[in-house]
Amino acid sequence: MSQPIVPEAGKKVDLKEFSSDHTGDMKKEDGVAELERLGFRLNELQDIFYADERFAMLIVLQAIDTGGKDGTIKNVFREVGPLGCNVVNFGVPTAEELSHDYLWRYHLKAPERGHITIFNRSYYESVLVERVKGIAPKEIWKARYDEINAFEAFLSAQKTVVMKFYLHISKDEQRARLQERVDNPKKRWKFRSGDLEDRKVWGDYQEAFSDMLTRCNTAVAPWHVVPADHNWYRDLVVARALVKKLESLDLKYPDAAPGIVGTVVV
Repeated sequence: MSQPIVPEAGKKVDLKEFSSDHTGDMKKEDGVAELERLGFRLNELQDIFYADERFAMLIVLQAIDTGGKDGTIKNVFREVGPLGCNVVNFGVPTAEELSHDYLWRYHLKAPERGHITIFNRSYYESVLVERVKGIAPKEIWKARYDEINAFEAFLSAQKTVVMKFYLHISKDEQRARLQERVDNPKKRWKFRSGDLEDRKVWGDYQEAFSDMLTRCNTAVAPWHVVPADHNWYRDLVVARALVKKLESLDLKYPDAAPGIVGTVVV
């Protein structure tokens, strides 16, 4: 069963109703070819976006371990130059970060106008990991949904386009990917024993993700639930959404300074 990629705002999201292996009856070779075309288009749009300087774009990627955040960044942005586009990875907060409110370190890394910033994990960890592992008590993490919505509404009001993608994989697919990390010498560095502990509370994480998608799916910052068991289709869905959004912004190169047109360089 598959549902719309963008759930209806205000409706409860149950991840059990979303297919993680959906490919839209598309052949892999066709999807890969389309992704390549979209990659070049994304590069063109990012160039205009950088020159236009009216907007910023924040891309949020969330997934359970092995969900494919790194691969999505690598494949979707393969053709995009580094000028005006960067990735921020968030790990365990530092002592300085813990001395501020939980949103501080994320706001600090939010993009300036003309720039696209990708958050590999984000402030949503505060209602996911901190919830499931009991780091924050219930009264604290429950209040954070409204705080996050207010934060994203503020960013949007400042002309930051917020694009959020939840990469949805199945428990069986995660098992296969974790096993590959164990078996492949080039991927063993990614494996950590905590991944196995997290698998024991898979259901708790699915409930937390469902609540995140329900409570923080707004008009200004909607969630995209991306079927992610097949890497090529996952990347295609994300690329399509980004290109569609950028094309909707009516981006333009700025006009030349007076007197430039017709100038002959000698």
